[in-house]
Amino acid sequence: MSISIKTPELPESVDEATLLTWHADPNSRVNRDDKIADVETDKIVLEVFAPADGILKTKVAEGDILKRGDLIAEIDESGSTATSEASPASAPAAAPSQAVKEQPKKEDARLEREEGDVTGDELKGLSPSVRKLMQQHNIHPRSLTGSGKTGRITRQDVQRFLDVTPESKKNLGLGSPERLLDISVAKQVPVESKGAKEDPPYVRRVPMTQLRSRVATRLKEVQNTAALLTTFNEVNMKPVMDIRAKYKDRFLQDYGVKLGFMSFFVKASVEALKKYPIVNAQLDGRDILYQEAYHIGVAVDSPRGLVVPVLRNAEDMSFADVEHEIRELAGKAKDAKLAYEDLIGGTFTITNGGVFGSMLSTPILNAPQSAILGMHTIQERAWVENGQVVVRPIMYLALTYDHRLIDGRDAVQFLVSIKESLEDPAQLMLQL
Repeated sequence: MSISIKTPELPESVDEATLLTWHADPNSRVNRDDKIADVETDKIVLEVFAPADGILKTKVAEGDILKRGDLIAEIDESGSTATSEASPASAPAAAPSQAVKEQPKKEDARLEREEGDVTGDELKGLSPSVRKLMQQHNIHPRSLTGSGKTGRITRQDVQRFLDVTPESKKNLGLGSPERLLDISVAKQVPVESKGAKEDPPYVRRVPMTQLRSRVATRLKEVQNTAALLTTFNEVNMKPVMDIRAKYKDRFLQDYGVKLGFMSFFVKASVEALKKYPIVNAQLDGRDILYQEAYHIGVAVDSPRGLVVPVLRNAEDMSFADVEHEIRELAGKAKDAKLAYEDLIGGTFTITNGGVFGSMLSTPILNAPQSAILGMHTIQERAWVENGQVVVRPIMYLALTYDHRLIDGRDAVQFLVSIKESLEDPAQLMLQL
């Protein structure tokens, strides 16, 4: 009896996904609840687990696009590993003279495969299907450049490499300088494609991930539909830095989490949004949707790229609550454990390019939101206080907004409100 495994349940707004990685070899035995695959959508990575004990029969390859309800694998509970291909034992024996006659001639002895050239240790960290394919064709990982997350080699990378030189694709290995030369030459040969323009030999073509493709589409849609405008201001971060320095040890001891900058910006944004609710609103055709909750998206980096998990009802959170939630969401993003619910429903977004050294930028809206706040790196600059020039840690702030909905006056005053809260954090903490 076979049990079907279909594309995992996709979020309502997601139409397709990509089979990212198989964690078990085709026709291998798996146990119930074993993790067998990762499926990537434009927002999250969904894990697929074996529904029963048996033999895994895969129906799609790594990199294939999946629709709702697509069959991706079956579990054969009978435990048979037989395939439709005839096994060597059942194949009729060929006459010695015929076997010799059919033996392909090797034009170059350097390409002759040597068993054991590529060891299992050299293929550690790759998925089982990729390891098996590379060992089968004696391909060393140094001969490939991975297109997967964090540069991981995928099955498509191996297949693309095999398609480069059909004559030697089953015989390339490493060991001698001649083989290294063969590989370096083979890698520069462009893949032949009927009717397609050949890439120059120094170009490496890699398909977009679902996440990057969806981000590209959404950002272009925003530029095509919204009237984007950015206003800037600068903030003296010394008061916030002084509070952090004074209370960071006690804060960590009492709440079990470090006091960071982001909690100040989240709370300052919430207070500014309360004063200027149009910044928290959204356009829906000719209607304006005023949001009566403050769900703050915080952009964080992940192995799959930038994602924006949401702090729900940030108006009800304390500084410690904000720091705990950000730490938890950042950890889930790093481990690809974010759920779809973690990424939807935001009303306003904060992005911090300063952690990467950005001095100034104009962030793009996270649709359907109407505004986004950009934080930047803190630099010591000359600052005038009470008629005296002093050195202060200064950060540039940027607010990009949809000018169809938000007037320049509201945008500027909103940003000034954030500046004032950060330069006098006592009133922020007291909610004055």
